Amino acid sequence: MASSTKAVGATLRDIAKEVGISVSAVSMALRDHPRIGPETKSRVMTVAEQLGYVPNSAGRALRARKADAVALIVPNTSQHVFGHTYFMHVLTGVTAVANDNDAQVMISTNPDESHGMAAYERVMRSGRVDGAIVTSAAVTDNNVERLVRSGLPLVLLGNFPYLPNSISVGIDDRAAAFEATSHLIEVHQRRALVHISGPLDHQSAIDRRDGFFDAIQTHDVTGHLLLGDYSEESGARAVEDVTDIDGVFAANDEMAFGAMTRLRERELTVPAEISIIGFDDFGLSRVTTPSITTMHVPAERMARLATERLFDLVSGVAVTQADAHVTLPVNLVTRGSCGC
Repeated sequence: MASSTKAVGATLRDIAKEVGISVSAVSMALRDHPRIGPETKSRVMTVAEQLGYVPNSAGRALRARKADAVALIVPNTSQHVFGHTYFMHVLTGVTAVANDNDAQVMISTNPDESHGMAAYERVMRSGRVDGAIVTSAAVTDNNVERLVRSGLPLVLLGNFPYLPNSISVGIDDRAAAFEATSHLIEVHQRRALVHISGPLDHQSAIDRRDGFFDAIQTHDVTGHLLLGDYSEESGARAVEDVTDIDGVFAANDEMAFGAMTRLRERELTVPAEISIIGFDDFGLSRVTTPSITTMHVPAERMARLATERLFDLVSGVAVTQADAHVTLPVNLVTRGSCGC
């Protein structure tokens, strides 16, 4: 039950904690949003009054000129974006929360590989969005830092260790890669492994590579790096000439499938001779033969949480440093390709 003592500087987060709902739901209730039921609205109003909540003037001004739209920035081409299942999961999560807040989603991509700034410039110059989510930016992309400095409410989807003061939602790719590789070693007794990496100008690929080598060193087995680009074709190319291996950890399921197909063409059996583990679990891994053991990434949940945090920021909710970086758990889904 809410305290009758009014708190100084009570926030939306204080009300949310007291009522037991999300900050976004509190914000919607205070705006008399039709998606929030009358009983919940009444409870929010009561608690807000008891806590002495007063919307700050900056927040009121921001809401007065709200565009009721958020941007999803993917600094790559639209062909790349709509050709990868990850982005479909992300878009589903972002639009679900945006719909709950009666807001539109603007997808901003680059027209081609040579226009690396276009996705950001379109958003920063338009003035037509209240905030933005960025995903899949390269570690060499300094446009993300420019966007952070612009003051636009922003949440990063993924890990951005070079931007410690930003707000982000991601997973621990390094720990997940360690778990996948350790499974090959401990459960299936594999001793000569390769890792097919993603593009190493992306943090996810860097972390998955490092997790692989952490496991190799911990268990004192042989491991080698093969470069890929997250495409099925690069997975196939990577294992074209490899010999004397008994385990493959690929940085995503598409490369795992490409590798598995090429190994079969080379008359090497999976998993009898070579065990394979992928990463993502976005659908492909369940329909191959054999099905692919993989690390399940909760991409839609990540996107939902990132978008909820963005609407909190737009509503004027302050995020503490302790809450700035959210890391969601992943889990190993065992299937046929590793031999389970």
